[in-house]
Amino acid sequence: MKAFFTYFFGQGTEVEFSIFTFAHFAPVALAVAVILLMYRFRRQLKACKYEKSLRCVLAFMLILADMSYYWRLVGMPSLKPGPVENLPIGVCGWAVIFCSFMLVGKIQSLFDISYFWLLSGSLFALITPTPLTYTGPTRFRYYQFWAEHTLGYVAIFYMIFVHGMRPTVRSAVKSYIALAVMAAIAYSVNVMIGEGANYLYMARPEAAPSILDILPPNFTLRLIIMAAAITGMYFLAYLPWHLKDKKAKNQKTLAA
Repeated sequence: MKAFFTYFFGQGTEVEFSIFTFAHFAPVALAVAVILLMYRFRRQLKACKYEKSLRCVLAFMLILADMSYYWRLVGMPSLKPGPVENLPIGVCGWAVIFCSFMLVGKIQSLFDISYFWLLSGSLFALITPTPLTYTGPTRFRYYQFWAEHTLGYVAIFYMIFVHGMRPTVRSAVKSYIALAVMAAIAYSVNVMIGEGANYLYMARPEAAPSILDILPPNFTLRLIIMAAAITGMYFLAYLPWHLKDKKAKNQKTLAA
């Protein structure tokens, strides 16, 4: 039994997970299916007398998914946990925490930040989940990663479909400022810790294949390109709402 837990909660020394395979697409497809079902039954969900309890359960699952990452490190000394790579400085982790409180309290400001962080930053983690390179579907980390990175989307779309939340231009500005603060913290920590620290992938390309491999190693160019890419992603994340508002405005004008 000890050998099983050591294996299950540990990680391998050889590649166990490859991008664009069934192990990659299956959890993403599952999340999409859940989101589509939420849309299909959005009215029933809103009218359900246990709706608040459902939100609390989802919030608990999000916190559990995030915290279990650190519990695993504490329980597995072989993983060599330490501050170099494991400080809570990351868009994905904080988006999960924000989503949890957003669900419980129906807090619009946390929705504003989480919506853009998830659809603009965390999206890259779904495309190239590099942390899973040495932890495939037979490892705990595989399931923890996908739970943490997909349940946030479930939470965001739940609030959109069931409670009618939506982003605004002000939401984008607020979220962008919060991201800039996070980036400043990450940069400072990378400089203070030095070799080995790469929070928000600002210091260097990752060792495992990643969509960020296209970025140059030069810090200034890397920062400029990342900022431009994130700005473009923010624009795309808000575009559907802009088009919806424009369509509604045109229809109102025609009706008048």
